Amino acid sequence: MQAKPIGFASGQYPSGHFTYPDICTSHIHHAMNAFPLDRLASRLHNIPPFHVMELLTRAQALQAQGRDIIHMEVGEPDFPTPAPIIDAAQRFLAQGQVRYTPALGLPALREAISGFYATRFGAEVPAERIVITAGASGALLLAVAALTNPGDEWLLTDPGYPCNRQFIQAFNGVVQALPVDADSNFQPRLAQVAEAWSNRTRGLLIASPSNPTGTLIDDLLLNQLADFAAERKGNLIVDEIYQGLVYGQEASTVLSRRNDVFVVNSFSKYFGMTGWRLGWLVVPEGYTRHIEMLAQHLFIAASSPAQHAALAAFTAENLTILEARRSIFDTRRKALLQGLRSIGLNIDTEPTGAFYVYARISGQCSSMELAHRLLEEAGVAVTPGLDFGAHRAQQHLRVAYTADVARIDEAIHRMRSVL
Repeated sequence: MQAKPIGFASGQYPSGHFTYPDICTSHIHHAMNAFPLDRLASRLHNIPPFHVMELLTRAQALQAQGRDIIHMEVGEPDFPTPAPIIDAAQRFLAQGQVRYTPALGLPALREAISGFYATRFGAEVPAERIVITAGASGALLLAVAALTNPGDEWLLTDPGYPCNRQFIQAFNGVVQALPVDADSNFQPRLAQVAEAWSNRTRGLLIASPSNPTGTLIDDLLLNQLADFAAERKGNLIVDEIYQGLVYGQEASTVLSRRNDVFVVNSFSKYFGMTGWRLGWLVVPEGYTRHIEMLAQHLFIAASSPAQHAALAAFTAENLTILEARRSIFDTRRKALLQGLRSIGLNIDTEPTGAFYVYARISGQCSSMELAHRLLEEAGVAVTPGLDFGAHRAQQHLRVAYTADVARIDEAIHRMRSVL
């Protein structure tokens, strides 16, 4: 399948696009009418809403009315931040010296991440190539800003994480979608990338494990894609933010085999630090100083308390907690897969990473309409496929197993009444 530009204007969404409840649209229209839109940059006119966040807003409004809502929509672990991390943050804050860190991050934290790569994956990643960022979003922004000129094309999978498209377009890049399906494990094929690559292509961005599908890319294929990009003097960005959350196999990193790619990672998912807004970017040798200057201007530095807290993330005590949680996620994954299949949803490729199931729906209802029906009628919040692209988006829901097994079972019971 060839790549195609992704459109974002409302008229470009697939047919059957579901509109939001009047309470939401009236509020948006009022806000738009209160400000002259011709003062906005043109890039803002075609930005779609982040549907999962709007669903979350509606879910929280229903909760405020006394409704019991089962949250399976937002990509956020339901576990609290581990105690060793909280304790480290409290010790740091008690000193009262909460000041800027270097733009590249605390040297001790960069060294800790380097040590983690060596111990866990056998990968030699010098601390000098590690940049601490304001979440994985900050890492992606730095990578895209450093590599994208106006008009440069980036190849992204469809479905894929929605914000990546906006990062590229924010720097006047062009997104070319690579439609992927279950038959390729929702990952791009080498031949597909080769066909889509043009003289305007700047690079390829892939995720393993992926959001929304929870699938991993084969190590051999990943290496072939990196070779292909390098041969054409392009770039490969690998999103590994769900790296630690894999099931039935050991976690891995492309950095065990390559040192010429950009790798994004995060303390949010495996380490359970979503609200701390802390991530990191690994850059090839020779890029660090350029990224540092960019980070100085865009962010100054990542959160100082978050960085000091994260120093405890790699301790043996904390990693034991995280591995126990990974086992719990695996149990939930199996329960959700069985439950969704029992109510007639199709799982064309079982996820082996992250904490999502990408389920295909059948019938006349679009994924957007079904997501709203499940929320309003059953009190179950899930994410419509439309958030993740255009390719068969209305045929899929993303369901997160970020709730315990009892709540998953209850969600399946409620969904059955709607389906």
